Amino acid sequence: MGKHIVVGSGQVGTHVATKLIAQGHEVTVVTRSGGGPEGAVKVAADVADKGRMTEIAKGADVLYNCVNPQYHRWLTDWPPMAASFLAAAESSGAVYVMLGNLYPYGPVSGPMTEDLPLASTSPKAQVRAKMWTDALAAHEVGRIRTTEVRGSDYFGPGATDQSYLGDRFLVPLRAGKTIQFPYPLDMPHSWTYLPDVADALIVAGGDERAWGQPWHVPTADPLTFRQLGERAAALLGRPAPKMAQLPWPLVRAAGLFSPMLGELRHTRYQFTAPYVLDSSAFQRTFGVAPTPTEAALKATLDA
Repeated sequence: MGKHIVVGSGQVGTHVATKLIAQGHEVTVVTRSGGGPEGAVKVAADVADKGRMTEIAKGADVLYNCVNPQYHRWLTDWPPMAASFLAAAESSGAVYVMLGNLYPYGPVSGPMTEDLPLASTSPKAQVRAKMWTDALAAHEVGRIRTTEVRGSDYFGPGATDQSYLGDRFLVPLRAGKTIQFPYPLDMPHSWTYLPDVADALIVAGGDERAWGQPWHVPTADPLTFRQLGERAAALLGRPAPKMAQLPWPLVRAAGLFSPMLGELRHTRYQFTAPYVLDSSAFQRTFGVAPTPTEAALKATLDA
């Protein structure tokens, strides 16, 4: 069994660590607070501290970057943390597995594949793009081994309140109240199931075919907000829920008082046109399929 360092214990990191522990691996979870799931070695550390991260990563086989700073802090928080991860990966020789996202692609006109250019002009997306290009450059000259795994909007057990299919969706669904979203209700959108994200990260870290390129998490066919609501309600034995789209000017006004709501303007394009993730390359290469939507929704409701 290997030694795995999971940095971050949020909605993805917790799943990764829990799965690795169940597989019998030695797992260290690194967070600022020193938290983590039972069975892991828990370490409190500042991820931006190169020396500390290098020390923690000694002897590791795989180093997972599952950190997720608040979106409005990406420009300040990500660069020093990215540099720290690279230093730790190079010093330890561990495979560096990055949890990425789709933001660097920017607006697209069709299904997203891994060969799309990282063409976004958003400064925050460019920070994420640079993290990958810097890591890839280090990989190509033999300093590290790395890969990046990208998913669409997350849902599933353990999803945070930032998830559109988290409590803001589940609480009114269960209460029979109107579910409100800031975007159109009938636009196809890809949704990535959290346990599938963890599985993809683990596969990518342990299979050298994954290294040196990005991959998309196995993700089921896209669904609209309305379709998700109808399917979830059916699983609860209830009629289709009432749903409403919040007026965009109202959302923008609320953003003046909430940093997170204020950032929605940067990702609105992802919900006002079809936003579809193509994960066929990962599925074909590694023989891994996404969890069926009905099973994923049921597990989310049961959790």
